[in-house]
Amino acid sequence: MPYRVRPNVLKMHPYSPGKPIEEVQRELGLTDVVKLASNENPLGPSPLAVKAVIAAAQGMNTYPDASGYKVREALAVHYGIGAEHIVLGNGSDEILNVLGQVFLDGPNDSAVMGWPSFLRYPATAHLADSQCVLVPLDKQWRHDINAMIAALTPATRLVFVANPNNPTGTLVPSSDIERLIAALPGGAVLVLDEAYYEFARDVPGYPDSLQWVKDGRPVVVTRTFSKSYGLAGIRMGYAFAPLEIVDAFNRVREPFDVNSLAQAAAIAALGDTDHLAQTLEVNSQGMHRIVSRMKELGHATVESHANFVCVETKRPSKEVADALLREGVIVRSGHVFDMPGHIRVTIGTPEEVERFLTAYKKVV
Repeated sequence: MPYRVRPNVLKMHPYSPGKPIEEVQRELGLTDVVKLASNENPLGPSPLAVKAVIAAAQGMNTYPDASGYKVREALAVHYGIGAEHIVLGNGSDEILNVLGQVFLDGPNDSAVMGWPSFLRYPATAHLADSQCVLVPLDKQWRHDINAMIAALTPATRLVFVANPNNPTGTLVPSSDIERLIAALPGGAVLVLDEAYYEFARDVPGYPDSLQWVKDGRPVVVTRTFSKSYGLAGIRMGYAFAPLEIVDAFNRVREPFDVNSLAQAAAIAALGDTDHLAQTLEVNSQGMHRIVSRMKELGHATVESHANFVCVETKRPSKEVADALLREGVIVRSGHVFDMPGHIRVTIGTPEEVERFLTAYKKVV
């Protein structure tokens, strides 16, 4: 007898990550490969985080602190907000998934999101068998806040805004977010996904989103240690939320979801301001280098405030990404997130950036 899988689960698409270096080496027989597809920190993790993980490994026989007390206290001091407003997750992906379980309850509920955006937002709605409302980005690949407001209905329970957006890197200013919050129907929550916060925080007009949480507005702010802090491999996400949402979240989440090594690494990484500053400087220089060279080649780029940039390829992006792969450079083809004329390129080290630029000029 065939297994019966829930129909809404079959609407979901398995997440398609960027190819790992080892797989490309095996498939194409290459020895020198650079990966610029997954928005990872090219400098690696903070040495302080590595040291903390080695020390914490001695205690792997015991369960981690289920409440993540020390991590939440460190985040509370760092951001100036009460620890009671903070939740942790096995990456911010888990936090998004739990929020779907908390707020979405079947076909009569809906989640609204700009599109293209992070691929896990639609999955949150589909898993709950709820409506998924995709609102196209504007012609500059920015969130169309007026259109998103128009898409809100009494059925809306979650609204997702990635800020900066992934895959475009574009920003929504504070004034537009404020209008969106004011327009939310009763019972709806705005999820501000700030995975790339550190790269955008100093841009004029970027929201002070934690103030909305402090004020008790219906806003959840998610962030991560995967990007600027270089801890993608250990999975450490966190969020700021009103107390009622924190309570509901803790009722649903898995016990011991954030392992002890991740907790130790996060505390150490948060204190390594030199590593973060170096990361931001390398990113700024690499971004300028790629944008300038693309302009010389006559290939437009989307204005990005993250650690990646979208490049208009002027031909199907999958063809370009496959050709770059044969040159030993892994990038993300835009066809996987409905941008078939763009590739998304992570900003690497200066050497990796030059490797990409050389390969791209050869390919195009």
